[in-house]
Amino acid sequence: MNAIGPIEPGDNTYDTSTDTGTDAADRAAAHPVRPRRLLTRHRRTALALAAAAVLGAAGVSLYLTRPHPPEPPPPLYPSQTVSVTYRGEMTHPKAGDRTFSFAVSIGQYSGPPVSVRRIAQPTAALSVTATPHTPFTVKAGRPRTARITMHIRECGKVQRNAGLPFLNVTLRNARAMQIQSFILGPAYAKDLSGALTAACPPNTDVMSETP
Repeated sequence: MNAIGPIEPGDNTYDTSTDTGTDAADRAAAHPVRPRRLLTRHRRTALALAAAAVLGAAGVSLYLTRPHPPEPPPPLYPSQTVSVTYRGEMTHPKAGDRTFSFAVSIGQYSGPPVSVRRIAQPTAALSVTATPHTPFTVKAGRPRTARITMHIRECGKVQRNAGLPFLNVTLRNARAMQIQSFILGPAYAKDLSGALTAACPPNTDVMSETP
C-alpha cells in the first residue's frame, strides 16, 4: 500500500544560514570585543606637559653644551698702536717772546679708539698746551693734527741744544692707560733749538718767571 505524506528532510539537510539568538551569544562569548579606553582630558594634558618638559630639557642641554667660539684677544696697549709725527710749521719767536708753536700728527694703526689725555714735555722750564684741547679721541685710520704751543717759563733753565727732545703723551684705550715718550726726530730737535735760541738769546738776563 502506498502512502503520501510530508517529506521528511534527510540527514544534514537543515538550513544553517541563519543563527538563532543562542548561537550568536555563544560566539560573542567565545570572541569578546574589548572596548577601547578613552583618554581623559587630565591624562592628555599631563602627557602633553611631560612631552613639552622633555623637549625643553633637551633644548637647554643643547644650548649649554654647544661649542662656544673662542674669546677675542684683548686689544693692544695704546702705545703699540699710536704714533706721533712732527709736521713742522714751527713759529719763530723774537727775542723776549715766551710762546711758540708747531704741529704734530697723531695717528693710530688699528684697534679700538684711543683717547689722548695729556701732552707734556720733561723740561720744567717749559709748559705745553694742545689744540684741540685734551682729552680728544683718535680712531684707526683717521689721524689728527694737533697744534702744540710751548710757553717759556724761565730762559735760564731752557736746554737749547737738546739732542733728542721728546713729548710725553698720556694715552688710554679699552685695555690700559699709559704715558708714552715720543721722539719726534732730528728735524724737530733742530727747529725747537732754533725757536728756543731766538726766544732766549745767549748772554741775556731774561730770567723772569711766569707768575
